[in-house]
Amino acid sequence: MTVPSVPAKPSRHLTQYRTLFLSDFHLGSRGCRPGPILDFLRATDAETIYLVGDILDLWHGGTVQWTGAQTEIMHELELRAARGTRVVYLPGNHDASMRGPGMSFLNFELAERIVHHGADGQRYLVIHGDQCDVRFLRWHAMTRFGSRMDALFRGLDAWLRRRMGRSETEHSVIELAIAGVNRLLRRGERYERRLTTLAQRADTHGIICGHSHKPALRDLGGLTYANCGDWVDSLTALCEDHSGALQLLEWRAERHAQPILNAEKPALAKVRV
Repeated sequence: MTVPSVPAKPSRHLTQYRTLFLSDFHLGSRGCRPGPILDFLRATDAETIYLVGDILDLWHGGTVQWTGAQTEIMHELELRAARGTRVVYLPGNHDASMRGPGMSFLNFELAERIVHHGADGQRYLVIHGDQCDVRFLRWHAMTRFGSRMDALFRGLDAWLRRRMGRSETEHSVIELAIAGVNRLLRRGERYERRLTTLAQRADTHGIICGHSHKPALRDLGGLTYANCGDWVDSLTALCEDHSGALQLLEWRAERHAQPILNAEKPALAKVRV
């Protein structure tokens, strides 16, 4: 994929992190929200950025719903890599074709899984997470059909937003319904325990993943389970500060475009591991 050159906009003061973990942009799909993604990238900086899968949504062709703002996202990440930021791309199920041996993409590292070494000595297995879906959810035809239905409803949601003058950061009834169905059908505690089992087998202290669009940061059986969330529904990212502490951030444009910690939800609380 060729990313055309787009001039970078001057950035404001950047919030500095040691590491950022971002997943599920779904660039090229109808549900993608490039505005908040760009705002977040242009307000933050990190030594390492992990793109934890489904950054590109190749199931939808990647061109019909592609916009200039999505090109700017890729260009922003490419600029970071060119300036010395380590950018690691871990393909997910929607961009699984990039998992092949010998694949390369821009100036990014490509890997299906990797171990992240925290500043405090903790080690985390980083993986998209679709590898731990139950068998019927991995059935190719079914997942493609579900993705098309998701796109159909998100198209209806976008039309209603235009008619009602709602912004892309406001949650709608259709979005809440989609999120509810995803939670019911796709992933629960057993899925999370399958992931922490992978982390245990890899001799690490926890797992960092995406895929489920369900942000979380908690202890699970003595291991850390961290899910970045997504940038379609939750608008969340996982970060590591320079002490090694992990924190979930929720992006809220109405609060002067500053990432915040949503302390009202236990799953979004800051924890040290």
